[in-house]
Parts: sequence; C-alpha cells; structure tokens
Amino acid sequence: MPDVGEGLTEAEILKWYVQPGDTVTDGQVVCEVETAKAAVELPIPFDGTVHELRFPEGTTVDVGQVIISVNVGGGDAPEAPAAQAAPVAQAAPVVAAPAAPAAEDDEPKGRQPVLVGYGVATTSTKRRPRKAPAGTTPAAVPAAPVLGSVPEQLNGHAPAGARPLAKPPVRKLAKDLGVDLATVVPTGPDGIITREDVHAAAAPAPAAVVEAPAQAQAPAPVAAQAPAQAPAPVAAVAESSEAREIRVPIKGVRKATAAAMVGSAFTAPHVTEFVTFDITRTMKLVEELKSDKDMAGLRVNPLLLIAKAVLVAVKRNPDINAAWDEAAQEIVLKRYVNLGIAAATPRGLIVPNIKDAHAQTLPELSKSLSELVSTAREGKTTPAAMQGGTFTITNVGVFGVDTGTPILNPGEAAILAVGAIKLQPWVHKGKVKARQVTTLALSFDHRLVDGELGSKFLADIAAILEQPKRLITWA
Repeated sequence: MPDVGEGLTEAEILKWYVQPGDTVTDGQVVCEVETAKAAVELPIPFDGTVHELRFPEGTTVDVGQVIISVNVGGGDAPEAPAAQAAPVAQAAPVVAAPAAPAAEDDEPKGRQPVLVGYGVATTSTKRRPRKAPAGTTPAAVPAAPVLGSVPEQLNGHAPAGARPLAKPPVRKLAKDLGVDLATVVPTGPDGIITREDVHAAAAPAPAAVVEAPAQAQAPAPVAAQAPAQAPAPVAAVAESSEAREIRVPIKGVRKATAAAMVGSAFTAPHVTEFVTFDITRTMKLVEELKSDKDMAGLRVNPLLLIAKAVLVAVKRNPDINAAWDEAAQEIVLKRYVNLGIAAATPRGLIVPNIKDAHAQTLPELSKSLSELVSTAREGKTTPAAMQGGTFTITNVGVFGVDTGTPILNPGEAAILAVGAIKLQPWVHKGKVKARQVTTLALSFDHRLVDGELGSKFLADIAAILEQPKRLITWA
C-alpha cells in the first residue's frame, strides 16, 4: 500500500479489478482504494501474473503493507499453503513476488516496483519466500480460488473476462448496493456503466439498499471469504429489516473529518459573528452576468460573487489569511489565497481548494469553481486538491438553512458560512419592500483574529455584496 497523499497512514481497499491468475500489464489499474481524503485508483508498475491478493475488499490497510503479489518471471507462482493465503497484517514494503523462490539471504537490488511511483528504500526488509510443507503440490493449493470466488459468493455471478467500464463513484455505488458490474447492461457513451444502470440492476432487491448503509456493507467481503468464522454480522445487516440499531464503521472521510473537527474545536478558540443584509443588487448582477458575452459558457451564481467578495475583503484585511504555528510559536501570514469550498459528496464532507484564487479573474474563478464542484461530485478530488487551503467558504444556504456556526478547517484562521437567500420585508430607501436578504456567519481563531479584524472583514464582505460595484472600486 503506497502513500497516495501527504501524511496518510492507511487506506481502505474498495474494489479489486483483478483476481489471482489474471495477467496484468505495466500501468494497468488493479484496485481502487479510499484514503481519508479521496478515492484513488492504483496502477501496477510491471507486467506479470497476479499470484495473490493479500486483503479482501473493505479492509483498511496500513501504508507499507503488501496488498498484492505478482509473478513477473512468467513461470509458476510461488507455492503457498492454504493457511498462508489468508490476509495477513505484516508490514513489508515488497509488492511483487519473485518469479521463482529466491535464496533467503538475497537482498533486493536497485529500485523495487511500487504501485504509484514511490521508490522503496534500499534498506527495506525482504519477505522470505514461502516454503510449502512436505507432500504439498501446486494442485492442492486452494488459496487463489478462494479469493477469486468472492464475487461469485456475493452476487451469484462469475466475473467477466473484461473489466466493466465505470467511473469510481459508480463502482463504489455498485459495491454498496451489492451489484456485480459484470452483470450490468451499460447505457452510457462508449459502453460506460452509469449510476442509473446500477440502480436499475439493483431494483429487484431494494431491501439491501434500505437495510444496510454503504459503510455497513464494507466488511461483507471479509465475511464472505471466511463464512465459518463470522456469518452473524453479515446476516444481521443484510436480513434484519427491523433492527433497532445499525452500527456503521468509522473510516475514510468520516474518520478524518471527525478527527480534524475535534482537533480544531478544542485547539482554536472559536468566535462567530453574524451579519444580515440586503443582497438584492448582487442577485441582479448575477442575472446580468449570465447574459454577458465575457461569461458565455460559464456558470454564474451567487456563490461566485460571494467568493470574489471574500477575495477582495482578504486583500483589504490581509491578516485574516493566516495560520498558527504552535511548534514554532509563530503566526504565519499568507500573501496568497487558496480558497476552500466545503462540498457535500456521497463520500462525506470534503474541502478542496482553488489554488491562488486571489490572482484569478471573475471568468477564471467561475471556471475553477465549476471544475471543483463537478470533480468533487464525481469522487475524483485528489488529496493534493484538499491540501494547503488558507480560507474556506461553506454554503449551508443550499439546504435552506439561514446560517450556522462553522468549525474552522484545521490550519486556517477563519471560515465563512453563507446562509439561504430569501425574499423578506426590508426597509429600503425609507420604505418597507420585499428584498433578497441573507445572513453570513464568520467563525475565526481568536488567537489570530481579534474582534476588530473579524468584524471589519465580515462587514467588508457584506458591504461589497450590498453594493457590488465595490468589487471594482475596492479591488
């Protein structure tokens, strides 16, 4: 298991695309894993034949553990007794099994192949070759067929010869619903399986969707591989429609989010301020920009102008864009803005950010926002896209919520919550009229931001959105 992102220590195996005995080529994707930040497809860096899958789907594996062995020599795969074919939890940075059993004293020479391009240290330990017990023949080894038969046990269908075409979120959906992609009839372009195709295939057995949440189904492959040891949990999740409680493993994005929010809430002293104002002029500007030739083909919405207002306000109040370095006992003032946008996705809440958003024009910012949102919804956000943020916007208004008290994204000094924009009675030019009104909430770290700075920053954002011409005069 390689480190697919900065500082990540583990990942969950979502889907194996190969089985023991399959032939693989350099660059072929062999599995999909989910880290605390993103779903990532892992390619194999050599040609060969799959000898063994060390862990079933749904298993969380530490970085550095062997997850697959491949025979790269073209000969017979190393022999192994059935007892050794079960998943093991031995950390060893060896990925490819040797073509033939090597001497136990042999050391790896040069760079060893890894899944995503990380070199293996020359001091890495080498796993000793397995020795078959006396009298054991290759024909008596049932290990590979056990792993290879997991799809049949779960879905009742044999795996197809070719890998079905589907995007990672669709594969995750199929796994959650217990649908074998090899049995799904694709309706998408170029034979790609869509979400609708998966739902259609799952229609005859809707109870599986209702009774067992996605996270609860993740351990199912483990139970399927060893039914004698633990059949009860699977039966409880899949068959008990009247269960009063369902336990969902905490892992992946949910686990990372929980740890980050707890750390932030109990480390940074939070202060939240609110401002309610008339945003009617900005809403009119949104409609005008939709027909502007310079914005042709681009998505224009209130969030775009709110993001631009935030960037202008940061320019006027640069100390809001900072971080607290506890180890060095320093405040880090950042003269660039990596603007984070909190996004609710099927995998949970993630906060990808737009790099150097302060330097982008309005059309460029619109394009960046559209790409960020679409990538997040498709589950393709990379770990790098969620690192290095300096300020975050969370739009709770899309859920009809007036406002909230957001928790800081770790490492940032402030976060802005945008509430719902509603038609309300408002005093305008001395008369009560129906106006578009919204509420913004700014949470900030009181170690970095005092009340004056936080208030000025929030007031600037509201003033810009009340009179959007300030986007020009203040920029």
